[in-house]
Amino acid sequence: MQEDQERRINVFKFLIILLIVVYSIKLFSMQILSGEVYLTRAQDISRRTITIPAQRGEIYDRNYSKQFVMNRDSFAVNITPAEVPRGGMEELVDAVSDILGVPADEITARIPKQYLQFFQPVEIAANVPLNVIAALAERKNTLPGVSWQSKPIRNYTDSGSLSHILGYVGDITRDELTSLYNFGYQQGDVIGKAGIEKQYDELLRGKEGREIRTVDVRGRRIAGRENVRIPPETGKNLVLTIDYNLQTLVEKALGPRIGTALVMRPATGEILAMVSYPWYDPNIFTDGLRSDYRALADDPNKPFLNRAIQSSYAPGSTFKIVLSTGIYADKVFPPEQTILCQGVINFGNRDWLCHIRRPGHGRLNLHNALAQSCNIYYMTVGRDYLKDERIVSYAREYGYGELTEIDLPGEIAGFIPTPQWKERRFHERWVAGDTMNMSIGQGYTLVTPIQMSNMICMLVNDGKVYKPHLLKEVRDPATGAVEKNVKPVLLHESSLSPEIFESVRRDMRNVITNGTAQYPLNLKSVQVAGKTGTAEVGFTDRWHSWFTAFAPYDNKDDENAIVVTVIVEAANNWEWWAPYASALIFQGYFQNQTYEEAVRALGFQYLAPIQGRRE
Repeated sequence: MQEDQERRINVFKFLIILLIVVYSIKLFSMQILSGEVYLTRAQDISRRTITIPAQRGEIYDRNYSKQFVMNRDSFAVNITPAEVPRGGMEELVDAVSDILGVPADEITARIPKQYLQFFQPVEIAANVPLNVIAALAERKNTLPGVSWQSKPIRNYTDSGSLSHILGYVGDITRDELTSLYNFGYQQGDVIGKAGIEKQYDELLRGKEGREIRTVDVRGRRIAGRENVRIPPETGKNLVLTIDYNLQTLVEKALGPRIGTALVMRPATGEILAMVSYPWYDPNIFTDGLRSDYRALADDPNKPFLNRAIQSSYAPGSTFKIVLSTGIYADKVFPPEQTILCQGVINFGNRDWLCHIRRPGHGRLNLHNALAQSCNIYYMTVGRDYLKDERIVSYAREYGYGELTEIDLPGEIAGFIPTPQWKERRFHERWVAGDTMNMSIGQGYTLVTPIQMSNMICMLVNDGKVYKPHLLKEVRDPATGAVEKNVKPVLLHESSLSPEIFESVRRDMRNVITNGTAQYPLNLKSVQVAGKTGTAEVGFTDRWHSWFTAFAPYDNKDDENAIVVTVIVEAANNWEWWAPYASALIFQGYFQNQTYEEAVRALGFQYLAPIQGRRE
C-alpha cells in the first residue's frame, strides 16, 4: 500500500518536472531563439501606419514655360469616431455639416457602424479651403474627434481645349483597385481617370509617405513614444509636345464648332496641338461640382469625347489620296489617261453623281481628278481597275483600320470594310456599288482624324510614319533636370517607292493651286499641299467638312514642317469651314501670328469674327 503511494507520488513528480522542462524549452525557444520574430509581431500590433499622400507631378507645355496642371493647397477633414462621446455622433455630424456645407447623410455614410469604437480617423471631406478650416478651428472645443490635414488637389490652370489632352483625376474605384492592387495602389488613392493623367499615372502619382504611430489596442496614441515619419516623394513633372500658342490659335480657328483639329510634326510624330470641341473643365472633378458633371454627361454633343482619337467618320474625298496612291503603284490604269465626267453615271439601276452636276468636269486625268475631286473618275477607276481588295490593301498601308498607338487612352481603330466582313455582317455579297462608294470615301469606311494625319505624315516622309505622341520629356520635380527624352518611334515603313509618294504630293499641291481649295489655301506665306473632303452622313443640307494638308510643300524636310487635319461635323450649320480653319492655322504658325492677326492677314473678317476664349 505504501509502495503504491510512493509510486504515484514519483509519477506525479516526474510529470511536474516534465511539464516544467517542456515549458522551459518553449519559453527558451520563444524568448531566445525566436525572440526577434515575436518582438516584431508585437511592435506591428502596437503600431498604426498613417498614409501621407504624395503630390502628383506637374504638367507643362513643350517649352517648360507654361504650366498646364499644378497642385493647389487644400485640406481634408476627418472624424475619429471613438473620440466622439457616446450618443453624440448625430449632433456632431449636424454641426460639421453646417460648417462644411456637406449634407449630413453623406458624412454619416462615410462612417460605417463598425468604425464607431475605433480611434482610426475617417475622411469625411476633401478640397476644403482654409477659411472653412479656420471655422472648424474656432469651434474645436465643441467638435470632439474632428481633425484636418493638408491634402493638395489638382488645379488645371488654363484647361479649355486642353481638357481632352490632360484628362482629370478621381478616387480609385473598387474595380480599379482590383486590377491595380498589385501595382501598389490602395483604397483611397487618387488616380488618373482620362488623358495624360491616366496614361502616365505611374509617373505622376509619386510615392506615398508613412507616419508610424505607437498606439494601444483601441488605436489611441501612447504618450512618450516617438513616431516614425517617412516623407512622400513627389511625382515626376511631364513636359508635353503641345505648343501652347499654337493650341490657342487652333482652338480659336476651329471655334465653337463640333469637330476636331490636329497639328502634327511628321518628322517625329509630335502632336503640337489637339483640339476637340466641345470640351469641359476638368476642375469640376476636384471642386465637387456634381451638377456640372451631370449636365456634361447628359449633353448630346458629348463633351467628354476626344473626337481626334475616339470618333470615326466617313473620310469622304480625302480617301481619294488612297486611290491615287494605288493608281500610281499598281499601274493598272495610266495616270495620264483621261475619263469623261458628265456629272453623273448610271450603274446598277441608279444614278451616281459627281459633286459637279451636268455638264460635269469633262475629261480628267489623275492629276486633275484629285484637284477637282471628281467622283466619276475615282468611282470608275476603283470599280473597273483597282477593285476592292487592292483598295483595302492601300488603305491598310496607310494605317486605316488600325490603332496609331498614340499615348492617350481610349483610341479607336476606325473601320475598313471587306467583302468577307459584309457577308458575315449582313449575309450579303459585296457588289461593284460597294467598291464605288468606298472609292470616294463613303459607304462603310470610317477613319479617325489622327489616322488621317498619319496618312499625310506618311506621304511627307516618303513612306515612314512615326507613332504620334504627346509626351516630350520627363523631369525631376525638384531640380527640373531632364530624366528622359522621348525619341521618335517608327510605327510603319511602306514598301512603296518614294516616287509614288512624290507624285501624290504633287497632285495634292494641285488641289491648292488649281483645285477645290484654291481660294482659302493658296497662301502667300507658305506653300500648302492638301485635300478637301465632304462626307455625306444622311443630311441633304450639310456634310462633314474635312481638310488635311502639310506645309511647306517646297521643303517638306524643313524641321518646322507640319501636318494639319480639321473636321467640322455635319451637326453644325454648313459653312465648309475646315479649309478656312486650316488656312488660319498655317498662316498663324508660319508667320508667328495670333488668331486675330491671321484673320486680318487673310482677309477673313467677314467669315471669322475676331473672337475666342483667350485674348
